Amino acid sequence: MTNNVFFISGIDTGIGKTYATGLLARALAKRGKHVITQKLVQTGCTEVSEDIETHRRLQGVPFTQEDKDGVTCPYIFAYPCSPHMAAAREHRTIDFATLDAYTHTLAQRYDVVLLEGAGGLMVPLHEHILTIDYVATRHYPLILVTCGRLGSLNHTLLSIEACQTRGIPIAALIYNEYPVEDTEIQQNSLHYLQQRYPDLPVLLLPPADKGEIDPHTLPDILL
Repeated sequence: MTNNVFFISGIDTGIGKTYATGLLARALAKRGKHVITQKLVQTGCTEVSEDIETHRRLQGVPFTQEDKDGVTCPYIFAYPCSPHMAAAREHRTIDFATLDAYTHTLAQRYDVVLLEGAGGLMVPLHEHILTIDYVATRHYPLILVTCGRLGSLNHTLLSIEACQTRGIPIAALIYNEYPVEDTEIQQNSLHYLQQRYPDLPVLLLPPADKGEIDPHTLPDILL
């Protein structure tokens, strides 16, 4: 276990993981942390990880040397699908030892590593390895990104239960307030999660034009 690595996953694809990761890194930097983001596997692009590009833009920093060396995203696949399928299409194999080595390298150089997954927790990285299993065997604390759209509450509870079953500690929830489909559902879902899990920190992620993650709300486990 590397105790300064936090795995960021979401309740679904397109839930805002990349946006949340970049702005969480920005908030941590404002609290004085030397922070780096990493993308476990990137699909749907070539040569350069679009998610790492987004992280740096949101952080307000240029590409790092680790970005240029491929340490922050060693596996990039062209087809926009799950990692196991994308790798198979290109007749490539995701080497987990390489991923571990690169994450360890970053953990030695930075105070905090935010490791963003691809898709949700149950996305296959390999025919026999799910993302959630990868996280569990490495004992990474999880930061789960959710939102207040219709159906998200069910997905959030399922994700939390899956983590609890595998012994994965959840460091925080990031509640994405965009898009606002129904204000009443959004507010009620947030209230429900806070009441059901009173000891679980919840960070609010406002829409892009409304602000950022408040650095003063970061839980101690991240600091």
